Amino acid sequence: MKPTIPFRTPMRALRAMVVAACLWAGACLPLPAQTRAVIPTADQVGADCMPDTLAPIRAPFEMPQLTRPVFPDHTRTLTAQELQQHRLASVAIQQAIDETSRRGGGTVIVPSGVWNVGRIELKSRVNLHLSEGAELHFSGRVEDYLPVVFTRSAGVEGMSLGSFVYACGQENIALTGKGRLIGPERDCPILKQNIGYGDFDRYIAYDKPATERIYDGHDGTAVFLPTFIGPVNCRNVLIEGVSLERSVFWNIVPTYCDGVIIRGVTVNSAGIPTGDGMDIESCRNVLIEYNTISAGDDCFTLKAGRGIDGLRVNRPSENIVLRYNLALTGHGGITCGSETAGVIRNVYAHDCVFQGTDVGLRFKTRRPRGGGGEQLYYERIRMNLHATAIHFDMLGSSQYVGSLAGRAWVEPDRFTPFYRQVRISDVVVEDATHFLKVSGIPESPATDVRISRATSNSGQLIRIHDMDGLVLEDAELTSPDNTVEISDGRNLRFERVSFKVDGGRVYRQIDGKLSSHIDFVDCTPEVEVKP
Repeated sequence: MKPTIPFRTPMRALRAMVVAACLWAGACLPLPAQTRAVIPTADQVGADCMPDTLAPIRAPFEMPQLTRPVFPDHTRTLTAQELQQHRLASVAIQQAIDETSRRGGGTVIVPSGVWNVGRIELKSRVNLHLSEGAELHFSGRVEDYLPVVFTRSAGVEGMSLGSFVYACGQENIALTGKGRLIGPERDCPILKQNIGYGDFDRYIAYDKPATERIYDGHDGTAVFLPTFIGPVNCRNVLIEGVSLERSVFWNIVPTYCDGVIIRGVTVNSAGIPTGDGMDIESCRNVLIEYNTISAGDDCFTLKAGRGIDGLRVNRPSENIVLRYNLALTGHGGITCGSETAGVIRNVYAHDCVFQGTDVGLRFKTRRPRGGGGEQLYYERIRMNLHATAIHFDMLGSSQYVGSLAGRAWVEPDRFTPFYRQVRISDVVVEDATHFLKVSGIPESPATDVRISRATSNSGQLIRIHDMDGLVLEDAELTSPDNTVEISDGRNLRFERVSFKVDGGRVYRQIDGKLSSHIDFVDCTPEVEVKP
């Protein structure tokens, strides 16, 4: 479990602002020659360091300057008496939201206290504000999230329970404050009736419109697991300051939204299977900053739909900036995929820290998923990991895709995904099992990847399967391992790489009939052929 993270303090917020200013000014700290940028540490990022103001957004692609939604001055403060009138306090909360939206908007305040709730729907021009000490405890009963609503679960559309906090087709909405949202116990009916993350293809009637795929749990039948916070088809969304605990599925999941700001949020779903911290699903113009996540799966995740249904919808995730975030427990620090059908593009992640995460930068997809990822930029990242620092995991597991997880060449089709145009620079890997692992798809290898100015300490060096186009330059790699392993790699260039390995000699081991144009230039020591 992650340690308790207090809300930000003024001193830490000030320190974070100073670090940010230094980064953009190009200031330097005394780091190894390969890494001259200021790279933050764990105490300089995350929810504890969130400043009050939004700094300008900079990105290597066209990106709008997002601003918080503005709400009318009207404030509706709920009382304990109102919240206690019903079995679920969400009845009173929903009435206040609806009334405030109808009158033109404003802020609905939930006071300190423990309140049992079912589904809450955000409405246009309303900020739902959770006071410090307010706890919303969400029911685990299916009936408390009916009637069914339009949703997308694991990249597939249907009609089911939606989200604990839901919105559809709304504008200028917010969930703010220092309150806590707490999910149900693990033995709840919703989890018992879960359709199963790996079983979608067996259950979903893909020949029917999404509005006719109804999973309402009647008579104990299956439901899509609800996400925790899930606005759908919304514009100008703000999620700020709140804490989430004990989700039943993915935590913060905006879907088909335009203009999303997620900042200062703390998520703890450690130990919960498929308990992703946040998943950006086919959204555009998104800012994710100063968040702290401990997750049971990936921490900060970008997705764009799954397989045949995702290709039908064909909506990308694009124009996304992640900055000053802290990933603690989790399968991946920042992950693209594995649902990639609509394509993930124009992503810029900078000044983030992964402290105790498994993989650092994770690029996932599968042969049946379609789409892919491109124009992905990462700068000034610090990692202390249990597994690989940079991992292209494109084949997946036979548990989910059967024989398609194998390396045998398959005729490409519209379901064949890709990763290309990836830029990673100014990286410090304090500890990892591997610096770089690539498991590409033979007919769609990882392509056009450049890694610059990296300093790494890892148990093993580099393992590459199926890659076309890599530049690794100005890196210092420390490891007891002394072998770079490459299978079916082509157009790979290692330039000015310093290998600090046991025995002082480093080797290349190359196989596969496609391997070609693999160059080691100005590397120390000189890279020898494996005897």
